[in-house]
Amino acid sequence: MFDPVIAPSGTLLGLLQRGRGDGTLHALTAPRAEALAALNHCVLHDPRHDWQVENRSLYYARLYLDLNGELDAIEAHLFDPEDVLDADESRTGLALAVLGHLASYGRLDALRLLRRYAAHGVNWAWALDELALRDDDAGLRALAAPVLARFPHNAEGDAELAVAVRDAFEPRPWRLWADDPRESIATRVRAAHETGSFDRWQRQMSPTGPRPGWSVRAVFEWAQQGVERGAALHVPAARCLTAVAGPEDRPEIVEAARSGDEGARCTALRYLADGNDPEALGLIEGAVTNGSTPVVEAAVAAFERLRSLAAVDLARRWVHRPDALGAAAGRVLACRGGTKDRDLVLAALREAVRGEGPDAPTLWTLVDGTGRLGIVCAAPVLRHIYRETASSHLRGRAARALAATDPSFAAGFAIECLWDCEETTRELAARHAETGDNRVVERLRRLAADPAEEDEVQTAVRSRFGPDAPAV
Repeated sequence: MFDPVIAPSGTLLGLLQRGRGDGTLHALTAPRAEALAALNHCVLHDPRHDWQVENRSLYYARLYLDLNGELDAIEAHLFDPEDVLDADESRTGLALAVLGHLASYGRLDALRLLRRYAAHGVNWAWALDELALRDDDAGLRALAAPVLARFPHNAEGDAELAVAVRDAFEPRPWRLWADDPRESIATRVRAAHETGSFDRWQRQMSPTGPRPGWSVRAVFEWAQQGVERGAALHVPAARCLTAVAGPEDRPEIVEAARSGDEGARCTALRYLADGNDPEALGLIEGAVTNGSTPVVEAAVAAFERLRSLAAVDLARRWVHRPDALGAAAGRVLACRGGTKDRDLVLAALREAVRGEGPDAPTLWTLVDGTGRLGIVCAAPVLRHIYRETASSHLRGRAARALAATDPSFAAGFAIECLWDCEETTRELAARHAETGDNRVVERLRRLAADPAEEDEVQTAVRSRFGPDAPAV
């Protein structure tokens, strides 16, 4: 999947792509055709940088409801000939998830579309998972024949069916089909269940990787084999070292951290940092100076895991370095520094935004640290990150930091956060948004009554309406 193209934050499309609450508020006041065009664009061209963790489906589904939006564009997208050519879940996953939420709100057209796609679409398993949560038994039983028809009646087809049953995210349809009155369906699904269970048992009985009795050298070799296969194994390898290494092995591990091959060096650095070894800091600095890119990344990650006062003291010196270790030092101070480190963390935050933009990965930790340390003068930078970042998770972190640093948050961004795509951001807003704006009270009541809303959000809303709550 290519990185999505995100429109400017001041446009309706840009707001909706980011999942901002202002996107919904602007869409509801824009011409309906324009709002639906922007909404369809977002659903059909997933705007998330990390589609597996960022939320958009409920956000977009609620807007379809508010706009009474038709589903013609989604239907055309799902059944486009490209569906056969591009089986990547990211092409249709967001549209199917939106349909799932719409079905839970009682949209029968969404339910029918999900059923049709489960029977004929390439990403049928996702559609079936959505139906497993929303459809009735009769609807699911009607899908048994078309779904099983995807798997030929031969050894290869039976093996693929067993994998599909074993790996199903929602098991309800398969359990229904195992008890189907049609013997041909029930027999085949039961056999697939048994094969999948046996395969799982075989994997558990024949594990790969480290075993009891391995030596330090064997663990290093296993980590290097991962490097040669393109798999980073130094993190599990470091955990293995904890189990197999004794005090007598320390010289070998220190030497590996200093000059070993890539797998061994990354593993040793991680192990020594996790154990707060006195030589870890010097070895980390050396690795950043002369190591390969994976070694540098492992060294930086190891440094950020150190919890010692010595590591924090060194971070105050290293934070001025113009390299990866300097950036990591800023994050260490954000996590574990004190009030005297506020200026250093603020400088690191500003430099990250200036040098890498509002989506820089390092900002996640720096934004959290800014809120933790209560750096009030960081509010303008946090507001910029909030507005511009394409990551709804980072925006939520910026909102949390603003709640701790910006006195205007409750009457400003907190209000639009009530419509945000991320439930943690809506929860924050439910606790902080000032109720002088009539939209706030109405929105809180709607969230409290919405069966699709997360429990944490509704708990926060109830805290505003309880007997001990301030007047709403």
